[in-house]
Amino acid sequence: MTVENNVILNHNEINHKIRRIAFQIYESNVNEKEVILAGIDKNGYIFAKKLKTVLQKISDISPILCKVSIDKKSPWLEIKTSMSSNDYKNKSIVLVDDVLNSGTTLIYGVKHFLNVPLKQFKTAVLVNRNHKKYPVKADFKGISLSTSLHEHINVILEGKTFEAVLE
Repeated sequence: MTVENNVILNHNEINHKIRRIAFQIYESNVNEKEVILAGIDKNGYIFAKKLKTVLQKISDISPILCKVSIDKKSPWLEIKTSMSSNDYKNKSIVLVDDVLNSGTTLIYGVKHFLNVPLKQFKTAVLVNRNHKKYPVKADFKGISLSTSLHEHINVILEGKTFEAVLE
């Protein structure tokens, strides 16, 4: 990987990471008929859609998309999902986001899903920044970076060219 203009992942590298994470999700759910991909709105959901596309190509598992809406400035407020809790009860869930920074969004997302019994719960992120305030980890990650607290990672997953940029 080369860094050009602060691009930490280019289009091809992101596609490779998506494919690798999809295989990891498949391997950890090989005996499941379906898996819920719960993407945190906006980029996490887009990332989950891309994982779903690859999972459908590489496995017999039926990936089901769930949009998770969390107020990132006030994550303790009500979290909304596009599925009812009965729809994911006793299922395997992967909570998906683009960047794991402090862990705040992910930990509140995890907390929401733990209100019902689950078969298995995992997390997936494209970029893990290693600045955690909470004891949460990404089970599946594209890349781990140690960055300064003042830097920001912008992930672009729409359009013709995907990239992750350190700003």
